[in-house]
Amino acid sequence: MGNPSAGRVGVPEDEEFLIIRPQYALSYNAKKGTANWVSWHLSAAWKGDYKRKDVFRQDPELPRHWYRVKKQDYSHSGFDRGHLCPSDDRDADKSDNEATFYMTNIVPQSPVCNQQTWHALERYCTQLVLEGYEMYIIAGTYGRKGQGNNGNATSIADGRVTVPRYLWKVILILPEGTDDVRRVNPYTRVIAVKMPNRKNVNRRPWWEYKVTVDDLERLTGYDFFSNVDDDVEEVIEARLDGDYPDCPDCPIGNSHNWSER
Repeated sequence: MGNPSAGRVGVPEDEEFLIIRPQYALSYNAKKGTANWVSWHLSAAWKGDYKRKDVFRQDPELPRHWYRVKKQDYSHSGFDRGHLCPSDDRDADKSDNEATFYMTNIVPQSPVCNQQTWHALERYCTQLVLEGYEMYIIAGTYGRKGQGNNGNATSIADGRVTVPRYLWKVILILPEGTDDVRRVNPYTRVIAVKMPNRKNVNRRPWWEYKVTVDDLERLTGYDFFSNVDDDVEEVIEARLDGDYPDCPDCPIGNSHNWSER
């Protein structure tokens, strides 16, 4: 659906280093020690029954002169090794699953956020796959200072890894099919969330953290879904998920009734 960073000019390589794998693409920020964003496709084709093994490891794709974050950098920090592209979204086989454990796909995440509220949104995406949908998902971080089990922190690993203030995610949802970019229309459902990286995040369900894609673009400076027709992009990015007009030709019925989703 497009490279969110493509329109940005003059950004140093160590702040926006593109890595493209079969399983996902990401923009890495060496100054923060985390990805700016990770982008991936999710459908039934990516799902299987491979049992994850926590093989967190350094990313060999990074330039050799950069510091490569390692698993131990998170030890005793009070923060989880939180996936941006989830392990569960790549469980078709061993190689796909293990690709999600490169440390470039990991961020310091409040355990409550990682294991509860953020995870609930990940489970919801899995449920949509079971219902016959496919998704284009982009997840990333913003700001500094989160709250882990040891309290507030702006960084871990002696300052090498920034602790984000927020995690965000954008999810474009389509019925399974082909020619996906052309199938996006003004009625296409898009979920965008901006979630605090704090211990009390579970006081609200994930859908109460919904924002518009435009909100996230203003926050991050990225351009999401740039390959989509401009007129369509303008509509779907301005709309808060849940506010849909009637759509007689909609493949899920004669209106977009997603209830509290």
